Amino acid sequence: MPSRRNRRLAVVGLPSLALGLVLAGGWAAHLGLSVRDHLEATRAALLRLRPGGIGSARTAAATLAEAHAHAAEARRLTGGLYWALLTRLPVVGDGAATARGLAASVADVTDVLTRVERAAAPLLSASARAPGDLRPALAALDAMAPVLRDGATRVDTARSRVAGTPASTGLAALDGARETVLREAARLHGLLSQGADAAALLPPMLGRDGPRRYFLAFETNAEARGTGGLVGAFGVLKAEGGKVSVARLSANTGMAGGTKPVADFGSAFASRYGRGATTTLSVSNLSPHFPYAAATWTGLWRRQTGQELDGAIATDPVGLSYILGAIGPVKLPGGETVTAGNVVGLTEREAYARYPDPAERKKYLIRIAGAVSEALTGALDRPTRLLPAFSRMVSERRLTVWSRAEDEQRRLAATPLGGVLPERRGPYAGLVVNNSAGTKLDYYLDRSVTYELGPCRPDGMRTSRVRIRLTNDAPRGPLPAYVTGRFDDRGHPHAAGSNLLWVSLYGPVGAKAAAVRLDGRPISYYAETERSHPVYSKVLEFAPGQSRTLDVDLVEPYSAAVPAVPVQPLVRPQRTLVTADSRGCGS
Repeated sequence: MPSRRNRRLAVVGLPSLALGLVLAGGWAAHLGLSVRDHLEATRAALLRLRPGGIGSARTAAATLAEAHAHAAEARRLTGGLYWALLTRLPVVGDGAATARGLAASVADVTDVLTRVERAAAPLLSASARAPGDLRPALAALDAMAPVLRDGATRVDTARSRVAGTPASTGLAALDGARETVLREAARLHGLLSQGADAAALLPPMLGRDGPRRYFLAFETNAEARGTGGLVGAFGVLKAEGGKVSVARLSANTGMAGGTKPVADFGSAFASRYGRGATTTLSVSNLSPHFPYAAATWTGLWRRQTGQELDGAIATDPVGLSYILGAIGPVKLPGGETVTAGNVVGLTEREAYARYPDPAERKKYLIRIAGAVSEALTGALDRPTRLLPAFSRMVSERRLTVWSRAEDEQRRLAATPLGGVLPERRGPYAGLVVNNSAGTKLDYYLDRSVTYELGPCRPDGMRTSRVRIRLTNDAPRGPLPAYVTGRFDDRGHPHAAGSNLLWVSLYGPVGAKAAAVRLDGRPISYYAETERSHPVYSKVLEFAPGQSRTLDVDLVEPYSAAVPAVPVQPLVRPQRTLVTADSRGCGS
């Protein structure tokens, strides 16, 4: 939905248009002002629908109906023969045509939102027969899927209608509003499409048609891995007939090692990540492509138990904090309270100091994972509380899902939930860090990525630069030996708090590196390919408190697509800045 500022732009241009219509007669000016008033009323109603703006679902439905009524009237006023004649006049014709397209588009979008709100009402009010019983919610999702899919189609049609209107009307505000509607309609189309996929996927994946079993991984991103962090604990999530539970929770030491690979992802994968990536849990998720890790995890489980799982799910302590923010604190068997505010610190920092014995620490982490899992499965029947937390987890890649069923996986792979390294072309700069020292110091890792894209060159390429800055912000005071221990080079002394990171930049498909510099000096580097992306890597040593800057100069195919800069889900957020020269080929 457009922001308040952007919705205002669509209305600000209309008084100027109305004044211009005076040239075509007083009635035309009256029409223009009436359209303005109805779109202003639509905007005001939509603003009241923002989170915190209204209370009950009944009030929300009434407010949305008000917005739809005003938008429909604006469409009626601009849809008649008289307005059609105005679009053919000099001076004001282009503005009249664009205003008509915007009015029709806003009316269509409010109609779609009204239908979605009605379809969602049973889901939001679904009452479980017993705590954790999802059958009413799954039935509501089944009914929502076609409504969401139809809504996505209609929004895309509305966007196409606006795209066909004049882009340059002589009214800057109206032209800006047109661009905003195009952008926001594309965003809404994506949200509705993803919602339709989720509504179609969740019922079968949650056991509507028979029992499902998923490998559930808890990643510890104090020790970085490509998908986020080392798998510190795991279990099996069971779903059957709308009931969900978590069983067989274990520390990572509960997965036996082996020498025979449980998956085959090709020779390039084996060359980059080594044999251990498909034989050993601790290095099973070095790649940022989640399906690789998920297939390996289920293969390791099959090797150990003989059981075939239906898929895999992963999350991390930051994701658990979002869940606790939605459902409230949980108590551990000993009485300790775990909250949204302390779960990350407890699991990724304090536990190492509290429990010098790794076995006791792992038992503590299992208690936390079990308590949160039990509370979550008991709250799944109240989706309005959990949806914001799940949405944030998915957007930050802190909740990823893989399914063995090909049709389900195809849909998952098209959404952020799938955690896929996409093979499509376009500007791309993905920083991936893997801990190569065995420390738990990535809790203190600061990251920033700057992606500067130049204009199109005569050969259809562009030059770009990616600057990566990493800081080992480990505190100066003493840390537990388990946190700072260097398992990569036991025979040589290292400063307490030093770290070793395998740093990789995933560039755009079709790009080549022109130069790579570390702290301003040219260096050698590894150049490989993963899922069509060129990957430039270097293993870097970090002293306590040290910052290092890696610059990669690229020559990449020019594209007008929005640059993608995915963020690896570690503890601290990544600072990202993207600048692009808008001069295209032939300009």
